[in-house]
Amino acid sequence: MAAQVEIEDQASVTNLDNGEIFDSLSDDADSSSSSFSKTDSLILLGEGNPEHDVIKTCLLSGMGVVSSDTTIVTIRKNSSEGITTRAKFLSFRIFTDAVARKHGGDANVKYGWYAGSKDEIQSIISYGFSNRDVGKFENDGCSHGIGIHLVPSKCSLLAASATEPDEEGLRYLLLCRLILGKPELIISGSKQSYPSSAEFDSGVDDLHNPRNYVIWSCNMNSFILPSYIVSFRSPRLRVSRGGFAARPSSPWVSFAALMSMLSKSMDPSRMNLIIRTYDDFRKRKIRRDQLVRKMREVAGDNLLAEIIKNHRDKNKIKN
Repeated sequence: MAAQVEIEDQASVTNLDNGEIFDSLSDDADSSSSSFSKTDSLILLGEGNPEHDVIKTCLLSGMGVVSSDTTIVTIRKNSSEGITTRAKFLSFRIFTDAVARKHGGDANVKYGWYAGSKDEIQSIISYGFSNRDVGKFENDGCSHGIGIHLVPSKCSLLAASATEPDEEGLRYLLLCRLILGKPELIISGSKQSYPSSAEFDSGVDDLHNPRNYVIWSCNMNSFILPSYIVSFRSPRLRVSRGGFAARPSSPWVSFAALMSMLSKSMDPSRMNLIIRTYDDFRKRKIRRDQLVRKMREVAGDNLLAEIIKNHRDKNKIKN
């Protein structure tokens, strides 16, 4: 198994973007269409582009036993073109300098993965993080404070396990630049939502080997710079409870596929209730765990288990 790669150790990215991704657009950037709506701030990076190759290596090296079945589809860079996006980049630089002065010259800037759907990530790129993104995993039993939770760049499997494949089997991760400053230890299950004192700037689950970064909501659009969007396929990756600690398994059932199969087994009134709930989830009005609870409540565990088992059996026959 390949060793995990930390993006901070890869000079090809940090030298290109000076740690803040302020470089001019890559010569081989491709503006061809993708599943994301076209925006002046997104640049498609092609194979052979140094940034593309470092990010690809980093993601795959952290995917563990499912790395061989994981395929990177696209990597898009959030450039500093345009008035609004340029302002966001400059703001991040100003806060980086401020935190560095506070801590003797080191702002402790890192890369971290954020897991979300295509629509969620598109919204973050366009408008920034919102209160709906705060405490996204606070009910999963692994919460380390209430804020924006991200995963260190070398721990890509943890982030990928929180993604949900869309109708085409694509999953999405947002690679962000983070200002950690001086982090404080946040114990599991904590409901802390801001620094315990002016000494600290962020939170981590482990001071020496963190697997969870927490940026407090008061700093979520100042200390986080969305930098790259990665779309990928990983058929053997399954989503575990709360989105972490996944293990490879037979093909997982996406919500979209499950909805299609449920519609064949449920009466219209109950199905419409599930459809409305799923629509709220896609619009980020509710969290994933709330959608799951509603589906179990309306459809029942026995029907859901039977549908998932039949789906897996069919995939085993195909394979």
